[in-house]
Amino acid sequence: MLETPSRIEPARLDSLPVDIADLVSEIAAASSILGIAFHPRTAASLAGIVRMMNTYYSNLIEGHNTRPRDIERALRDEFSDDLRQRNLQMEARAHHAVQARVDEMALRDALPDPASTEFIRWLHELFYLGTPDAFRVIADGTRRITFAAGEWRSRPEHDVEVGRHLPPSSSRVADFMAYFSRRYEFAKMGQAARITAMACAHHRLNYIHPFIDGNGRVSRLMSHAMGHAAGIGAHGLWSVSRGLARGLDQGPDGRNEYRRMMDRADTPRQGERDGRGNLSERALEEFVTWFLSTCLDQIQFMSALFDLDRLENRLHRYVDQHETLRVEAKPLLSEALVRGTFERGAASRLTGLSESTARRLMRELVQAGLLSSATPKGPVHLAFPADTFEFLFPKLFPPA
Repeated sequence: MLETPSRIEPARLDSLPVDIADLVSEIAAASSILGIAFHPRTAASLAGIVRMMNTYYSNLIEGHNTRPRDIERALRDEFSDDLRQRNLQMEARAHHAVQARVDEMALRDALPDPASTEFIRWLHELFYLGTPDAFRVIADGTRRITFAAGEWRSRPEHDVEVGRHLPPSSSRVADFMAYFSRRYEFAKMGQAARITAMACAHHRLNYIHPFIDGNGRVSRLMSHAMGHAAGIGAHGLWSVSRGLARGLDQGPDGRNEYRRMMDRADTPRQGERDGRGNLSERALEEFVTWFLSTCLDQIQFMSALFDLDRLENRLHRYVDQHETLRVEAKPLLSEALVRGTFERGAASRLTGLSESTARRLMRELVQAGLLSSATPKGPVHLAFPADTFEFLFPKLFPPA
């Protein structure tokens, strides 16, 4: 088995087939529309839902099913008495915190190169420092290893097998990752190259398997950061993890589709007409096509779900079916949706209610979690508690 870093070649697609070039163009166009659809404050609230969604699906891929309400409770430091459930909540909170940091850096245009070794190790470190100690222990029939957050595999006992795939020896991981960072350095790429590199790097990072554990989570967080850096992040309003967990067929075997495509991209070069690297160029093209098709599918899904008029209609229907909210709540929610924020004193004017009744309605909306504010008397903005997801954002999560 080759132990030189060029073992991951072809790392990129030097020339794009027409179908991949078309996908790149569609992704760039669709994400740009999604990114400008909302007031920044409203977009920030919706991006919070996407972070919870990404946390849910990324952990689901690992076999950990932590429901949105449990994630929401964990974000409020409300944990289950059951130890296993508590640990899963802490894991979810850690993932959510890492993505929040990535989104915040992207918003400030302060995101490091997402393929840099420093950034990838930081993702791993920040995630695992937020998880229970038990999540940093790998035990099987012959060994028990406690690993440090943010550290590469480096010792013989760190060598692993992943299904049929034998990643590079632990002693070679640092060299492989230095090579990886050079091959995927975004500063040297245009937008189309960044979008395709996002797909290639997702597989190749898992192929190297640089950490003892957590490679899948880190690769998905890296891909999310790469989406921002490629200009297709749409202010955090979509994420690829839902697509990877579900697959393009939207069926129950979507998770298997992800693993099947990752396994297919491990294929060695198949003869002289299959590129010039160690791995199959044809298999990499298939993976890139599938990965980018998944990205486009998710952008289109979120665009339909977050359509301004449809979301406003669902907010109004939610008020209609709510047991206690007055119908006058509708214009307040519409104002927050479209304007981003509004002053509390505007409630009477917006609803036509008396000052006292309007203030009472505002309190009810805040207590219901539909409006929120940084301060008790400050401007309010839309909020989306987890118990509204099934009604306001159908099909975002699978049924409970």
